[in-house]
Amino acid sequence: MSNLDVKPAPTVCGGRQDVSAAPVHELLTARTVPLGESTQVRRLLPNLGRRMVGAWCFVDHYGPDDIAQEPGMQVPPHPHTGLQTVSWLHEGEVLHRDSLGSKQTVRPRELGLMTSGRGISHSEESPRDHARYLHGAQLWVALPGTRLDIPPAFEHHPELPAVTGGGLHATVILGELDGTVSPGTTHTPIVGADLTLPEGTRARLPLQPDFEYAVLAMSGSADVDGVRVTPGSMLYLGAGRTELPLHAATDSSLMLLGGEPFAERIVMFWNFVGRSGEDIVEAREAWRTGTRFGEVHGYAGPRLEAPALPTTPLKPRGRVR
Repeated sequence: MSNLDVKPAPTVCGGRQDVSAAPVHELLTARTVPLGESTQVRRLLPNLGRRMVGAWCFVDHYGPDDIAQEPGMQVPPHPHTGLQTVSWLHEGEVLHRDSLGSKQTVRPRELGLMTSGRGISHSEESPRDHARYLHGAQLWVALPGTRLDIPPAFEHHPELPAVTGGGLHATVILGELDGTVSPGTTHTPIVGADLTLPEGTRARLPLQPDFEYAVLAMSGSADVDGVRVTPGSMLYLGAGRTELPLHAATDSSLMLLGGEPFAERIVMFWNFVGRSGEDIVEAREAWRTGTRFGEVHGYAGPRLEAPALPTTPLKPRGRVR
Protein backbone atom coordinates (compact mmCIF):
# COMPACT_ATOMS: atom_id res chain seq x y z
CA MET A 1 0.00 0.00 0.00
CA SER A 2 1.16 3.50 -0.73
CA ASN A 3 1.27 6.62 1.35
CA LEU A 4 -0.93 8.76 -0.93
CA ASP A 5 -0.40 12.06 0.88
CA VAL A 6 0.32 14.65 -1.82
CA LYS A 7 2.46 16.59 0.68
CA PRO A 8 3.89 13.88 2.94
CA ALA A 9 5.89 14.97 5.93
CA PRO A 10 9.34 13.45 6.32
CA THR A 11 9.47 11.20 9.36
CA VAL A 12 12.59 10.49 11.33
CA CYS A 13 12.59 7.61 13.79
CA GLY A 14 14.50 4.74 15.33
CA GLY A 15 17.18 4.48 17.99
CA ARG A 16 16.67 2.95 21.40
CA GLN A 17 17.04 6.00 23.62
CA ASP A 18 13.29 6.70 23.63
CA VAL A 19 12.15 3.12 24.32
CA SER A 20 10.64 2.59 27.74
CA ALA A 21 12.40 -0.30 29.44
CA ALA A 22 9.46 -0.52 31.85
CA PRO A 23 5.77 -1.09 31.11
CA VAL A 24 3.87 2.07 30.18
CA HIS A 25 0.45 3.07 28.84
CA GLU A 26 0.48 5.55 25.93
CA LEU A 27 -2.90 5.68 24.19
CA LEU A 28 -2.37 6.95 20.65
CA THR A 29 -5.16 8.15 18.37
CA ALA A 30 -5.23 7.81 14.59
CA ARG A 31 -5.52 10.52 11.97
CA THR A 32 -7.71 9.99 8.91
CA VAL A 33 -5.97 9.89 5.53
CA PRO A 34 -7.58 9.39 2.08
CA LEU A 35 -6.42 6.36 0.12
CA GLY A 36 -7.56 6.49 -3.50
CA GLU A 37 -11.06 7.36 -4.63
CA SER A 38 -13.24 5.66 -2.03
CA THR A 39 -11.11 4.50 0.89
CA GLN A 40 -10.23 6.32 4.10
CA VAL A 41 -7.59 4.91 6.44
CA ARG A 42 -6.82 5.48 10.10
CA ARG A 43 -3.07 6.09 10.35
CA LEU A 44 -1.69 4.88 13.68
CA LEU A 45 2.04 4.87 12.87
CA PRO A 46 3.88 7.14 12.46
CA ASN A 47 1.97 8.99 15.15
CA LEU A 48 2.36 12.43 16.68
CA GLY A 49 3.62 10.82 19.87
CA ARG A 50 5.41 7.69 18.63
CA ARG A 51 6.90 6.64 15.33
CA MET A 52 8.00 3.01 15.74
CA VAL A 53 7.25 -0.16 17.71
CA GLY A 54 10.16 -2.51 17.25
CA ALA A 55 10.76 -2.50 13.50
CA TRP A 56 7.10 -1.65 12.78
CA CYS A 57 7.18 1.86 11.29
CA PHE A 58 3.82 2.33 9.51
CA VAL A 59 0.30 1.14 10.35
CA ASP A 60 -2.92 1.94 8.47
CA HIS A 61 -6.28 0.48 9.55
CA TYR A 62 -9.19 0.73 7.11
CA GLY A 63 -12.84 -0.28 7.12
CA PRO A 64 -15.07 -2.02 7.44
CA ASP A 65 -16.21 -0.11 4.33
CA ASP A 66 -19.26 -0.94 2.22
CA ILE A 67 -17.81 -0.94 -1.30
CA ALA A 68 -20.64 -2.81 -3.04
CA GLN A 69 -21.19 0.16 -5.37
CA GLU A 70 -17.63 1.47 -5.20
CA PRO A 71 -14.35 0.50 -6.87
CA GLY A 72 -12.86 -0.21 -3.46
CA MET A 73 -9.12 -0.09 -3.04
CA GLN A 74 -7.35 1.33 -6.06
CA VAL A 75 -3.67 2.04 -5.41
CA PRO A 76 -1.70 2.57 -8.66
CA PRO A 77 1.87 1.30 -9.16
CA HIS A 78 4.31 2.94 -6.76
CA PRO A 79 7.80 2.16 -5.41
CA HIS A 80 9.14 0.95 -2.08
CA THR A 81 12.64 0.66 -0.69
CA GLY A 82 14.13 -0.24 2.67
CA LEU A 83 11.06 -2.00 4.08
CA GLN A 84 8.62 -4.91 4.09
CA THR A 85 4.89 -4.45 3.51
CA VAL A 86 2.43 -6.65 5.41
CA SER A 87 -1.11 -6.95 3.99
CA TRP A 88 -3.72 -8.20 6.47
CA LEU A 89 -7.44 -8.51 5.78
CA HIS A 90 -10.51 -9.28 7.89
CA GLU A 91 -12.97 -8.84 5.01
CA GLY A 92 -12.67 -8.47 1.25
CA GLU A 93 -9.89 -9.25 -1.21
CA VAL A 94 -6.92 -7.30 -2.54
CA LEU A 95 -5.20 -8.09 -5.85
CA HIS A 96 -1.44 -7.56 -5.60
CA ARG A 97 0.77 -7.05 -8.66
CA ASP A 98 4.47 -6.20 -8.56
CA SER A 99 7.52 -5.61 -10.72
CA LEU A 100 8.72 -9.18 -10.10
CA GLY A 101 5.70 -10.40 -12.08
CA SER A 102 3.74 -11.51 -9.01
CA LYS A 103 -0.05 -11.52 -9.32
CA GLN A 104 -1.82 -12.69 -6.19
CA THR A 105 -5.23 -12.17 -4.60
CA VAL A 106 -4.87 -11.87 -0.83
CA ARG A 107 -7.92 -12.92 1.20
CA PRO A 108 -8.90 -12.64 4.88
CA ARG A 109 -6.40 -14.03 7.39
CA GLU A 110 -3.83 -14.70 4.64
CA LEU A 111 -0.40 -13.08 4.77
CA GLY A 112 0.77 -11.01 1.82
CA LEU A 113 4.39 -10.09 2.55
CA MET A 114 6.52 -8.02 0.18
CA THR A 115 10.18 -7.31 0.86
CA SER A 116 11.43 -4.32 -1.09
CA GLY A 117 15.14 -4.66 -0.41
CA ARG A 118 16.86 -2.16 -2.70
CA GLY A 119 13.67 -1.52 -4.65
CA ILE A 120 10.36 -2.88 -5.93
CA SER A 121 7.12 -1.42 -7.26
CA HIS A 122 3.59 -2.77 -6.87
CA SER A 123 -0.11 -1.99 -7.15
CA GLU A 124 -3.06 -3.03 -5.01
CA GLU A 125 -6.69 -3.06 -6.00
CA SER A 126 -10.02 -4.59 -5.15
CA PRO A 127 -10.93 -7.13 -7.87
CA ARG A 128 -13.63 -6.06 -10.30
CA ASP A 129 -16.05 -8.57 -8.76
CA HIS A 130 -15.37 -7.97 -5.09
CA ALA A 131 -17.01 -8.64 -1.75
CA ARG A 132 -19.30 -6.03 -0.28
CA TYR A 133 -17.04 -5.11 2.64
CA LEU A 134 -13.37 -4.21 2.83
CA HIS A 135 -11.66 -4.27 6.21
CA GLY A 136 -7.99 -4.68 7.00
CA ALA A 137 -4.62 -3.23 7.86
CA GLN A 138 -1.49 -2.39 5.96
CA LEU A 139 1.78 -2.30 7.85
CA TRP A 140 5.43 -1.63 7.10
CA VAL A 141 8.49 -3.15 8.75
CA ALA A 142 11.80 -1.29 8.49
CA LEU A 143 14.69 -3.38 7.21
CA PRO A 144 17.97 -3.24 9.13
CA GLY A 145 20.94 -1.61 7.44
CA THR A 146 22.53 -4.97 6.58
CA ARG A 147 19.46 -5.94 4.52
CA LEU A 148 18.81 -2.75 2.55
CA ASP A 149 20.31 -4.13 -0.66
CA ILE A 150 18.84 -7.65 -0.61
CA PRO A 151 16.84 -8.75 -3.68
CA PRO A 152 13.14 -7.89 -3.59
CA ALA A 153 10.65 -10.70 -2.91
CA PHE A 154 6.95 -11.42 -2.49
CA GLU A 155 5.45 -14.16 -0.30
CA HIS A 156 1.87 -15.36 0.06
CA HIS A 157 1.04 -17.57 3.04
CA PRO A 158 -2.60 -18.73 3.05
CA GLU A 159 -2.12 -20.84 6.19
CA LEU A 160 -0.73 -19.38 9.41
CA PRO A 161 -0.15 -20.94 12.85
CA ALA A 162 -2.12 -19.92 15.93
CA VAL A 163 -1.82 -19.74 19.72
CA THR A 164 -5.02 -20.55 21.61
CA GLY A 165 -6.19 -20.77 25.18
CA GLY A 166 -8.80 -19.38 27.55
CA GLY A 167 -11.04 -18.28 24.68
CA LEU A 168 -8.23 -16.36 22.96
CA HIS A 169 -7.25 -17.20 19.38
CA ALA A 170 -4.01 -15.54 18.21
CA THR A 171 -2.97 -15.94 14.58
CA VAL A 172 0.78 -15.39 14.27
CA ILE A 173 1.16 -13.12 11.25
CA LEU A 174 4.89 -12.45 11.48
CA GLY A 175 7.68 -13.49 13.82
CA GLU A 176 7.18 -15.56 16.97
CA LEU A 177 4.58 -15.63 19.75
CA ASP A 178 4.77 -18.09 22.67
CA GLY A 179 7.03 -20.41 20.67
CA THR A 180 4.78 -20.40 17.59
CA VAL A 181 6.48 -19.05 14.45
CA SER A 182 4.99 -17.56 11.30
CA PRO A 183 6.33 -18.81 7.94
CA GLY A 184 6.84 -15.19 6.81
CA THR A 185 10.45 -14.10 6.34
CA THR A 186 11.74 -11.71 9.01
CA HIS A 187 14.95 -9.70 9.28
CA THR A 188 14.72 -8.50 12.91
CA PRO A 189 13.29 -10.05 16.10
CA ILE A 190 9.62 -9.16 15.72
CA VAL A 191 6.04 -10.27 16.27
CA GLY A 192 2.72 -9.43 14.68
CA ALA A 193 -0.42 -11.30 15.72
CA ASP A 194 -4.18 -11.06 15.14
CA LEU A 195 -6.08 -11.64 18.39
CA THR A 196 -9.72 -12.76 18.44
CA LEU A 197 -11.60 -12.62 21.76
CA PRO A 198 -15.31 -13.42 22.20
CA GLU A 199 -17.23 -11.10 24.52
CA GLY A 200 -16.32 -11.66 28.15
CA THR A 201 -13.03 -13.42 27.43
CA ARG A 202 -10.29 -12.89 29.99
CA ALA A 203 -6.84 -14.05 28.95
CA ARG A 204 -3.18 -13.43 29.68
CA LEU A 205 -0.93 -13.38 26.63
CA PRO A 206 2.75 -14.33 27.17
CA LEU A 207 5.25 -11.68 26.06
CA GLN A 208 9.03 -11.31 25.82
CA PRO A 209 10.37 -8.73 28.31
CA ASP A 210 13.06 -7.45 25.92
CA PHE A 211 10.45 -6.60 23.25
CA GLU A 212 8.43 -3.39 23.17
CA TYR A 213 4.74 -3.80 22.27
CA ALA A 214 1.61 -2.01 21.14
CA VAL A 215 -1.98 -3.16 20.61
CA LEU A 216 -4.50 -1.69 18.20
CA ALA A 217 -8.19 -2.53 17.89
CA MET A 218 -9.50 -3.79 14.57
CA SER A 219 -13.07 -4.21 15.85
CA GLY A 220 -15.00 -4.29 19.11
CA SER A 221 -13.87 -2.99 22.46
CA ALA A 222 -11.35 -4.54 24.82
CA ASP A 223 -9.36 -3.68 27.93
CA VAL A 224 -5.63 -4.13 27.41
CA ASP A 225 -3.88 -4.16 30.78
CA GLY A 226 -6.86 -2.21 32.09
CA VAL A 227 -6.93 0.41 29.30
CA ARG A 228 -9.91 0.45 26.91
CA VAL A 229 -8.90 0.16 23.24
CA THR A 230 -11.36 0.72 20.39
CA PRO A 231 -10.93 1.11 16.61
CA GLY A 232 -8.97 4.27 15.84
CA SER A 233 -6.67 3.90 18.84
CA MET A 234 -3.45 2.06 19.63
CA LEU A 235 -1.99 1.46 23.08
CA TYR A 236 1.81 1.61 23.33
CA LEU A 237 2.97 -0.66 26.16
CA GLY A 238 6.74 -0.21 26.36
CA ALA A 239 8.97 -3.15 27.29
CA GLY A 240 9.66 -5.21 30.41
CA ARG A 241 6.46 -7.30 30.30
CA THR A 242 6.21 -11.08 30.58
CA GLU A 243 2.46 -11.21 29.99
CA LEU A 244 -0.44 -9.01 28.90
CA PRO A 245 -3.89 -9.13 30.56
CA LEU A 246 -6.80 -8.86 28.09
CA HIS A 247 -10.54 -8.56 28.69
CA ALA A 248 -13.04 -8.36 25.83
CA ALA A 249 -15.93 -6.00 26.62
CA THR A 250 -17.52 -7.08 23.31
CA ASP A 251 -16.57 -9.54 20.59
CA SER A 252 -13.18 -8.05 19.73
CA SER A 253 -10.31 -8.35 17.32
CA LEU A 254 -6.94 -6.78 18.17
CA MET A 255 -3.52 -6.66 16.57
CA LEU A 256 -0.44 -7.17 18.72
CA LEU A 257 2.70 -5.55 17.31
CA GLY A 258 6.08 -5.90 18.95
CA GLY A 259 9.74 -6.52 18.56
CA GLU A 260 13.22 -5.79 19.75
CA PRO A 261 13.61 -2.00 19.79
CA PHE A 262 15.03 -0.90 16.44
CA ALA A 263 18.57 0.33 17.09
CA GLU A 264 19.11 2.31 13.89
CA ARG A 265 17.70 5.71 13.08
CA ILE A 266 15.83 5.90 9.80
CA VAL A 267 14.25 8.47 7.50
CA MET A 268 10.82 7.80 5.99
CA PHE A 269 9.45 9.89 3.13
CA TRP A 270 6.53 8.90 0.93
CA ASN A 271 7.10 5.17 0.26
CA PHE A 272 10.83 5.11 0.96
CA VAL A 273 12.80 4.16 4.06
CA GLY A 274 16.45 5.15 4.17
CA ARG A 275 19.22 6.10 6.56
CA SER A 276 19.82 9.60 5.26
CA GLY A 277 18.25 12.36 3.22
CA GLU A 278 20.56 11.40 0.38
CA ASP A 279 19.04 7.90 0.32
CA ILE A 280 15.57 9.42 -0.15
CA VAL A 281 16.70 11.83 -2.87
CA GLU A 282 18.36 8.96 -4.75
CA ALA A 283 15.29 6.71 -4.48
CA ARG A 284 12.93 9.46 -5.65
CA GLU A 285 15.13 10.23 -8.66
CA ALA A 286 15.33 6.53 -9.55
CA TRP A 287 11.52 6.34 -9.57
CA ARG A 288 11.26 9.54 -11.63
CA THR A 289 13.66 8.24 -14.26
CA GLY A 290 12.25 4.72 -14.38
CA THR A 291 15.28 2.91 -13.01
CA ARG A 292 15.81 0.50 -10.09
CA PHE A 293 12.14 -0.20 -9.25
CA GLY A 294 11.04 -2.16 -12.32
CA GLU A 295 7.58 -2.00 -13.89
CA VAL A 296 4.18 -3.29 -12.84
CA HIS A 297 2.19 -4.87 -15.70
CA GLY A 298 -1.57 -5.30 -15.80
CA TYR A 299 -2.81 -2.34 -13.77
CA ALA A 300 -5.35 -0.28 -15.73
CA GLY A 301 -4.02 3.20 -15.11
CA PRO A 302 -0.91 5.35 -14.74
CA ARG A 303 1.61 4.93 -11.97
CA LEU A 304 1.89 7.33 -9.04
CA GLU A 305 4.31 10.20 -9.33
CA ALA A 306 6.53 11.00 -6.36
CA PRO A 307 5.65 14.16 -4.43
CA ALA A 308 8.07 17.05 -4.18
CA LEU A 309 10.77 16.83 -1.56
CA PRO A 310 10.60 19.22 1.41
CA THR A 311 12.76 22.33 1.32
CA THR A 312 14.47 21.44 4.61
CA PRO A 313 17.10 18.67 4.79
CA LEU A 314 15.91 15.19 5.73
CA LYS A 315 17.78 14.02 8.83
CA PRO A 316 17.12 11.09 11.18
CA ARG A 317 16.62 12.28 14.77
CA GLY A 318 14.68 9.70 16.81
CA ARG A 319 11.70 7.40 17.27
CA VAL A 320 9.37 9.79 19.11
CA ARG A 321 8.34 13.38 18.44
